[in-house]
Amino acid sequence: MKKSTYMSMLCLFLIFQFSCSSDQDFLDAVLSEELGEEAPNENNEDASDQSDNDPPSGNTNGGEIPANFPGDIVINTTPCDYDLNILEPNGILAIDCQLDLEGASINLPNNVTLEFNGGEIINGSLNFSGGLIDGRLLNKNLEVKGEVSLTDPTFYFYPKRWDVVQGQTTSDVALVNTRELERLIFYSKDLGATTFVIDEFDAYFEVGKVTSTTNHNFYPTIEAINIPENFNFVMTENTHLRVFPNNAPKYSLLAVRDVANVTITGGNLYGERDAHDYSSGGTHEHGHALDLHAAVNVTVSGVKMSNGTGDGMYIHSLYFTFQDDRYRPSNNILVTDCVFDSNRRNNLSITDGFDIIIENNLFLNAGVDTPNSTGTAPKFGIDVEAARESDGNGGYIFYERAENILIRNNTERGSAAGAMTIHIGYYVTIEGNTTEKGIGFTYTNGSIIRNNTVDAGSSEGIGAGIKGGKTSTTGDSIYDNEIYGNTIIGYNTGINVSNRDVKVYDNFISQCKTGIFLLNIRNSQINSNEISSQVPGSNGIVGQITSLDNIEIFENEVDVVSDAIKMVKVNEDLQSNNFLVRDNIFNSNSRSNISLSSGLNFINNSFNHTIRLTGSTNINVQDNLISSGNSVGIDLREGLANIQVMNNEINTSNSDCITVDPTSANEVSLTNNQCLN
Repeated sequence: MKKSTYMSMLCLFLIFQFSCSSDQDFLDAVLSEELGEEAPNENNEDASDQSDNDPPSGNTNGGEIPANFPGDIVINTTPCDYDLNILEPNGILAIDCQLDLEGASINLPNNVTLEFNGGEIINGSLNFSGGLIDGRLLNKNLEVKGEVSLTDPTFYFYPKRWDVVQGQTTSDVALVNTRELERLIFYSKDLGATTFVIDEFDAYFEVGKVTSTTNHNFYPTIEAINIPENFNFVMTENTHLRVFPNNAPKYSLLAVRDVANVTITGGNLYGERDAHDYSSGGTHEHGHALDLHAAVNVTVSGVKMSNGTGDGMYIHSLYFTFQDDRYRPSNNILVTDCVFDSNRRNNLSITDGFDIIIENNLFLNAGVDTPNSTGTAPKFGIDVEAARESDGNGGYIFYERAENILIRNNTERGSAAGAMTIHIGYYVTIEGNTTEKGIGFTYTNGSIIRNNTVDAGSSEGIGAGIKGGKTSTTGDSIYDNEIYGNTIIGYNTGINVSNRDVKVYDNFISQCKTGIFLLNIRNSQINSNEISSQVPGSNGIVGQITSLDNIEIFENEVDVVSDAIKMVKVNEDLQSNNFLVRDNIFNSNSRSNISLSSGLNFINNSFNHTIRLTGSTNINVQDNLISSGNSVGIDLREGLANIQVMNNEINTSNSDCITVDPTSANEVSLTNNQCLN
């Protein structure tokens, strides 16, 4: 097979503490799987033939840990005083002793049933002609052939009965572990199992080597432990699957590759970031604990994923979106009640897929440095990062698409860069989450950030609690997004918003340095937000060295120490731009400042302080209520042009309600203002 061309990794333009030197769109997300020609599906499964797009909650035949889990198995090794010749067609035999076949191959009568009653059958093979066998009789020393099914569709894995080695071991033994566990999973399914249960088990698995003898390319999700279609893989808190230390730039420990209708429940999956060999160079950022690769109708519940050299979980597709005959996106995915901890890159990455729900999970310490390994960018709890590039004609080539994603009711703490980001994705909703680090979006449309609590806690709160958009672009592909109902506490900036057609409303922002920062934004609304901060020098709504056009700022309540509203160099060279500030309540211990700006209309607002205009043009101050204490109500300074001040009511003990710098007198129109001293 022709080896595919790898796409080069470019820097992600992330939205909090993290930035890169290049400002290109091309592949902002990192593709960590071969692109173009892919390996065949060596498990002979085809998800396209399986799913009817039922919701993931409907894909199980169980998946819960059975209440009657038998625990460790106890075998009676007393030799039997009978053999299988006593069986007759349709007969039932309960094995309660050790039946040694001594290498023989036994042909059983039609439709017999072999039950487990504490015994075992070893050293030979059984040839069934229909019939049933208890899964507890299966072991490494017994071969079962012919037409036979398990008596119970739930298969219990007892490590000591199979060719797996627990604890510290070698790469060769860990490779046997990988192949043997996967073989047994598929073997049990062939015998009719729908659920595979592992309890107490702690073993290493080699997943960093090519095992194919005909194709020397490395495909992580083929070398992983794979779960088949229509299957429940159930672990407990006592189950520990670990990656054997390797030098592979990418790997996957557990994979759902190109199959449908799978549940994975419970257990602990570990990468090996602190024991990994990074000496070959490169980032080695694609070692994942769980890989959903063209997975359809999958539920992952109650799994802990930690210490991957890359991500805890990676959700993506086979092939590109424009390869219609082969493209297989992941879809109908539910990830719930899981714990992600200290994965070196992101805790969870979604690069391709749709109809995905991520809810009620705990995300800890994404991308942090550990004693023996440093984190690698982007270092987010959750990162939606599909790959695209410009087509040179104003459009895009979509290598991947990530859309219709719901990220709900999760908790994040301790991430190195940020909690959750939509770097490139569409119609993504982030709601009801509780985070320490920031949430945001970059390249998206139709996305919503709502009803989250972003609380910096005892940390410094660098950057923005919520950031919407990308400031260094025209934002033609960033539109129709909403940020509302969020609570943001202790951040340098509460909300930073850019681009076009965005709505920011009903947010509560507390103890910030800047409440809402506007940068290069148009056709948008900022309304009904509450900003309250006693941080020294704190500002309310700020625009600085930017353009604001067709913006409506209304019905907000601001109570800060410094400038309640501050506009500096807004529309300085864009005299046709305009924005409206109406029906707001602005309180501060200082003043509101408009400097070197143009196109602002202040209408029907309430101020408890001075409004100061300096070096600005095309400003209308109308129908406002100003209570400025012993300070001047409206302070019109030098460099003004085309300033209208009318119908304002000013309450002040100062002798001057309105002051006008002589150099601006001819450019200021004062009409019907009421001064109440």
